[in-house]
Amino acid sequence: MQLPPETKLLTAYRKHWAHRFGVSPFLPMTRAEMAARGWDACDIILVTGDAYIDHPSFGMALIGRLLEAQGFRVGILSQPDWHSVEPFRALGRPALFYGVTAGNMDSMVNRYTADRKIRSDDAYTPNAEPGKRPDRAVVVYAQRCREAYPGCAVVVGSIEASLRRIAHYDYWSDTVRRSVLPDSKADLLLFGNAERAIVELAHRLAKGEPIGEIRDLRGSAFMAPSGWRPGEDWTEVDSTEVDTPGATHPHPDPYSPLPSPLPASGERGQASSPHPLAGEGPGERATAPETKVSPHNTATIFPLRQLKLEARRAERAHTVIRLPSYEQVKADPVLYAHASRTFHLESNPGNARALVQAHGEQAGRDVWLNPPPVPLTTPEMDYVYGLPYARAPHPAYGKAKIPAWEMIRFSVNIMRGCFGGCTFCSITEHEGRIIQSRSEESILHEIEEIRDKTPGFTGVVSDLGGPTANMYRLQCKDARIEQACRRLSCVYPDICPNMGTDHGPLVQLYRKARALPGIKKVLIGSGLRYDLAVRSPEYVKELVTHHVGGYLKIAPEHTETGPLSKMMKPGIGAYDRFKALFEKFSREAGKEQYLIPYFIAAHPGTTDEDMLALALWLKKNGFRLDQVQTFLPTPLALATAMYHTEKNPLRKVTHTAEGVEVVRGGRQRKLHKAFLRYHDPENWPLLREALRRMGRANLIGGGRQHLIPAFQPAGTARPIVKTARPAGRSGKRTPGQRSAKR
Repeated sequence: MQLPPETKLLTAYRKHWAHRFGVSPFLPMTRAEMAARGWDACDIILVTGDAYIDHPSFGMALIGRLLEAQGFRVGILSQPDWHSVEPFRALGRPALFYGVTAGNMDSMVNRYTADRKIRSDDAYTPNAEPGKRPDRAVVVYAQRCREAYPGCAVVVGSIEASLRRIAHYDYWSDTVRRSVLPDSKADLLLFGNAERAIVELAHRLAKGEPIGEIRDLRGSAFMAPSGWRPGEDWTEVDSTEVDTPGATHPHPDPYSPLPSPLPASGERGQASSPHPLAGEGPGERATAPETKVSPHNTATIFPLRQLKLEARRAERAHTVIRLPSYEQVKADPVLYAHASRTFHLESNPGNARALVQAHGEQAGRDVWLNPPPVPLTTPEMDYVYGLPYARAPHPAYGKAKIPAWEMIRFSVNIMRGCFGGCTFCSITEHEGRIIQSRSEESILHEIEEIRDKTPGFTGVVSDLGGPTANMYRLQCKDARIEQACRRLSCVYPDICPNMGTDHGPLVQLYRKARALPGIKKVLIGSGLRYDLAVRSPEYVKELVTHHVGGYLKIAPEHTETGPLSKMMKPGIGAYDRFKALFEKFSREAGKEQYLIPYFIAAHPGTTDEDMLALALWLKKNGFRLDQVQTFLPTPLALATAMYHTEKNPLRKVTHTAEGVEVVRGGRQRKLHKAFLRYHDPENWPLLREALRRMGRANLIGGGRQHLIPAFQPAGTARPIVKTARPAGRSGKRTPGQRSAKR
């Protein structure tokens, strides 16, 4: 992505005066460590729900080292006891602000399974000890910081804050919750990869600018009085003018307060000229601007359309879209789905507009979201990952094992972002669709750092990857197209012709990495986008021949069109093509290697018949899955909007819009999971009952054509508890039933 002209590089700031203290071996966690550094105070205190591991794979270490490199004194409060305020005073009052995060994972996902059961361990805690962070840690930590030093600036961030920056469905309470901003009482929320925003924020605060006046940071959100604007030239557009929804039942005025009621559903169509970039409809692929050629010469003349496009972009930069309010999306599923769709259509840093959403419990208060952050350039990525990390847990943990550290200590993150757009995944909402890649030199240098400085290294690099292993350096072929595009995915329903799919730089990186002295093997552990990989047989050959340790994990997620269309995943044919290449190159290399496919049970859009078809496919292909995943609705994800609303936000949401089959009840979720583990005798009673109900009793028996046997081994049957399905949409519990269950 081309940087906007006003963008300031991370390396362009004059260092804060405290840079004279130099680099800390570890960022201080105690007053004694501060004293040893000669500090009387911290400029910034970072509060995290994770153990402090000084490695760029851990967010607080990366942000802390970046701020230190800018000259600030940075302290860490790791997993403070939130039951009292004193632990939040351990490092004194920060001169500039508290930076609060739940950690590398959302605290609710970290603690609870997809069945809402409490997990028995925490991978980001010494010895995996559970219970070291509160539920909804961002809110709890921020409130304690406020209590510790009233008046001190509090900034929240990381994935938990990012996914809760507007009103969102919360799976664990089965309700729509408001933005994390009013609950945390934070001054500012930084969403996405926040390096640019937090560096600029720190320098502006250090110069004496009040945090309450800093309202122009990209990638930031804040509370504002209703009707507030950054300037007189700003225009507010109702989200219904961008993508007109319809109601499932009559509302006298569903978007109140508005100057006048909206027409009834069906009386109002899409605006004939929706705001800037009207030619680029929601979710549509952008195309290159037209050009004109002079009849007298072949020089390309800058097109008039491009001039108009630039004018529209300038107008968009001073436009804010008003989403339906928290109260409205909480009360009406259609408005929730509409708000979710609008939010995702305004996620491209090249053309996104600001968003605003009223939270009326405090009269006249809005949550204001600035456009997403501008991605880092390759030199900036190299700068961030090349900082002087200790690459180890803080010495305070002694010999304690921290599973998350053990998993990544011999791996290297080579890129960020994902343009796949899978609806169940939160990577896009947090890191964005534009790939940010490190240079080859930076990556090779980090491998050498692992080789030379990490205890226990045996010569095997466990991963060169990121959110997706093979999106390294892949980008749109035209920067103008990339900045104008509003597609939700670059690879669904097919790979966009504007998307570059050259795996050559990645192949070259693999070859250079394994050629380094002392490196025996480089494995690829990150997920692979196989529909991209098949575009480059050379890459597949390189991967299979040199970088697979016997097994390669990939994620088809399903075999059937219904659920795949709601996931925005390719058909199973792409898997078959990749499998053929994988097996061909494995044979040529003389290696016995296997694909390990991952599948999701109970995803929105999945029927019992879909799961049965998947189970039959698994048996036909000889797969017996040990671990399976049940769909977990995470805040802001498009699949979560489907789960909550039973509408499809991948298309315009109206009263006649496509409905989505949703699996809610625990019994049906167990059934879908049981289909994935059809070979487990404990699942056979549940599957037999379901097959008979579905009219497929012919699949019960002892032959090869049967899915499960008719007999039950002694001691393997789980009791079947029959529960009446409540009336209502797809078996969703009524409010009274929800309260009774809680």
